[in-house]
Amino acid sequence: MTDHGARTAPPRAVVLDTDGVLIDSAAVHAAAWKTAFDGCLPRWAAGAVNGESFDADADYRRYVDGRSRYDGAVAFLAARGIRLPAGTADDQPGCDTVRAVAARKEQAFRDALRARPVTGFQDASRALTALSSLRVPAAAVSASRHARALLASADMERLLTAVVDGEGAAGLGLAGKPDPALFLHAAHVLGVRPRHCAVVEDALVGVLAGRRGGFGLVVGVDRTPDRHTTDALREHGAHLVVTDLMECVEAVWGVEP
Repeated sequence: MTDHGARTAPPRAVVLDTDGVLIDSAAVHAAAWKTAFDGCLPRWAAGAVNGESFDADADYRRYVDGRSRYDGAVAFLAARGIRLPAGTADDQPGCDTVRAVAARKEQAFRDALRARPVTGFQDASRALTALSSLRVPAAAVSASRHARALLASADMERLLTAVVDGEGAAGLGLAGKPDPALFLHAAHVLGVRPRHCAVVEDALVGVLAGRRGGFGLVVGVDRTPDRHTTDALREHGAHLVVTDLMECVEAVWGVEP
């Protein structure tokens, strides 16, 4: 854990990412992206600068984690030197347009959820309960349109003051991370200014978004077994890096785990 420095008062509210911070769904998203991309790479090989298969750890964190499906697909394809037409929202799962690839990922993710429902992290439930007892409002944000349903199934939605998911963001025309629009909207819903609010994120683009939005505290969460994202989270601007959300509650609000 890193020292976030002396503060006169703890944040008045908290905005937390959903996938990988509150619920154990990041690995399911990563596997779905791998299914989507690797199934198409042989068709794209002739036009690819780099035809290597999708790395469900490094590529996931670098290109798609925290982004909308469309933006994530664009980022990975660009990194591989692959150009596809954007397509339309009605495109069926396939390999010929960016939206078709995004639809492949959505299909793979839904299939995975039917096989193994995701669960909430125990430390996340404890942390949200502690924040609620302190009357510190908390909002969950996610680029995923599944976030609200997954939070409800993990019995976490009841502990949150607000949820801003991919569907709500799309309806409001909010840009995806690393743009801070999602976080800024969530802080507005909670009734606090960014400088009086904390952001908690496991994605590098999410940490960047928190810093760009002027949030008073940006907390990185490293749940990897060997803590190999800690340095990157710091480099992208996290004031504090934790492995457990109760570490954050203890360090920032003085609540014992």
